[in-house]
Amino acid sequence: MAIKIEMLRCFHAVVEYGRLSDAADALGRTPSAVSMMLKRFEDHIGAPLFETTRKARLTPLGERILIEARRELEHFDRTLSNIDGLSRAEMGHVRVAVTPSVAAVILPSIIQRFIARHPKVRIDVRDMNSAAVQQDLLHERADIGLASIGRVPGLQRSRLFADPFGVVCRADNPLAQDWSGLTWRDLSDVSFIANGLCSQISDSEFKPLLARSQLMVPNTSSLLALVRAGVGITLLPRLAVLPGYADLAFLPLANTDVQREVWLVTQSSHLLTPAARAFADTVRTADIPAT
Repeated sequence: MAIKIEMLRCFHAVVEYGRLSDAADALGRTPSAVSMMLKRFEDHIGAPLFETTRKARLTPLGERILIEARRELEHFDRTLSNIDGLSRAEMGHVRVAVTPSVAAVILPSIIQRFIARHPKVRIDVRDMNSAAVQQDLLHERADIGLASIGRVPGLQRSRLFADPFGVVCRADNPLAQDWSGLTWRDLSDVSFIANGLCSQISDSEFKPLLARSQLMVPNTSSLLALVRAGVGITLLPRLAVLPGYADLAFLPLANTDVQREVWLVTQSSHLLTPAARAFADTVRTADIPAT
């Protein structure tokens, strides 16, 4: 017969309360049930735990076993508490992969709300381009993705928002002087820097501009640094150009409605931990700023 946790708990309670009846009340059992459990424990050990039938004093073996019983009960109760916390999303770990612009504009308020409700959950955030977000999700390196990702077998997604593409150039670029009617044709003679989001633009008038580009830069920070240096212009969603970028201009295009769609993408729901599901719910109910 294996030693059961109930045996240790009964033994510990009798020692703590000093009497079978008091221990039984604390455990919600009858005194006879507690007595029987102790008898089974002693039979398994092959030696008495108490020196008298009144349970007033432990044997030397009983004192040693009490130390081990306390240690095991503390570990067991802590394990149960952790499991309960994990199941209710009070504890756990969430891995979030997100594009830089979404990380900068959308994510802070979401994380703030989530931490207020789940202060013991650890959150790991990695910012990367949309293609890398998709790969992290497919290889189970991320639980939650916030990016521009199409339909992918095995992944679930829900649309969060869309923001328009526009020309990004230096604030002193001639294009920024009179851009109210800016069209694709106005870009035919400029140096264009392509980026990973260009693949989302299906407008036929944009394709010749993309084909002429001699530079492809997927990283947004590097891309904006090149634009600042005057190497060329690019196309980005509005959120990618934060208000603090005073030396850059975001110029909406006329006669086109090209936009980036940002999705909440997750593993299949049955693969998500309670903490990850709670984070996804926080994202879905977030007040996304209008673009």
